[in-house]
Amino acid sequence: MARLTITPILIIVAIVIMLGCTPVEREEPVFVYDTAAFTGAKPWASENFKNDPKNFRFAILGDRGGGANPRGTYERAIEQLNWLQPEFVMSVGDYVEGYTSDPAVLKTEWDEFEGIVAKLQMPFFFVRGNHDINTPITREAWDKLRGPKFYHFKYKDVLFITLDTEDSQDVAPDLEKDLAEYNDLNRKDPEAAKAFAAKVDLLSRVQEMVAGEPPKIDFSEQQIEWFKKVLAENKDVRWTFVFLHQPVWNNPSESFKKMDAAIQGRNFTFFAGHTHYYDYDLINGHEYITVASAGATFVYDGPGNVDMLTWVTMTDKGPEIAGIALKGLFDRKGLDPAMFDAYDRTPPGAGGVGH
Repeated sequence: MARLTITPILIIVAIVIMLGCTPVEREEPVFVYDTAAFTGAKPWASENFKNDPKNFRFAILGDRGGGANPRGTYERAIEQLNWLQPEFVMSVGDYVEGYTSDPAVLKTEWDEFEGIVAKLQMPFFFVRGNHDINTPITREAWDKLRGPKFYHFKYKDVLFITLDTEDSQDVAPDLEKDLAEYNDLNRKDPEAAKAFAAKVDLLSRVQEMVAGEPPKIDFSEQQIEWFKKVLAENKDVRWTFVFLHQPVWNNPSESFKKMDAAIQGRNFTFFAGHTHYYDYDLINGHEYITVASAGATFVYDGPGNVDMLTWVTMTDKGPEIAGIALKGLFDRKGLDPAMFDAYDRTPPGAGGVGH
């Protein structure tokens, strides 16, 4: 009788079959090179690659509404984000001009904006701004198109919260009427819009509305309690980012003070927009950042006037944050002079209104 010889290989195969699994394939290292050719000195400084799977990158876009540049600055920003490929894009409100009681005008504005954002190759998250919800029909449109006034989500164990600073904000009827007429003209004839703005002294009226001490923004008890609940249910996240339209920490209301007190004791960063001007505040060791515009009219003068996107890299030590001027980016084909009109824009007072 022939004797069956059992080899180690046969034993391994038998075990694999009995366990119902296949042999585990060895994963190739991320960085591969000819080790025999580099036994000593190497022509690179480190092998500490930034490839931690827990880390990620997202971008933030500032205001478009509030005198959206008709030369397409926001559209350029969307194009550039597709070059940079963040995992997703956050925002801080003011997407349309709003300040209208005409449903047809509002539909045209939202259709236009959604057509722009549809070109983005990654998710885009909305926040309510004053230009988005300032009349009954604009509030109704938001409810239909965007849903909740405030919401939260988690991504790779990082908490993202959006707040609503606009629930109780209104504008004077005469200013609403003039803003609506200006916005309509600006879409059709920017020069005629400038002439109209000068005739009714629109820029100074808008500046008066926002100049000096910022208004105290009140938050409803419902929003405050919701905010506290979200924080309590997500105590152990790596970081918390909060996005809202108006930088309410510049003149905090009692209701915001309650929310700010609730978030202390954890790692967090606030981002806002509204002013169309970059500003950085470090308060009790935490960063409160007001991003500049992405095409909205410049209202003030100074170094914070820049069309930009904000780039955030979440690391195991916290976020690394960089502001990128849109005119500092160009694609692989090189500089395109046609782009310059969208970035090298007129200073405050030379045309356009909004905030």
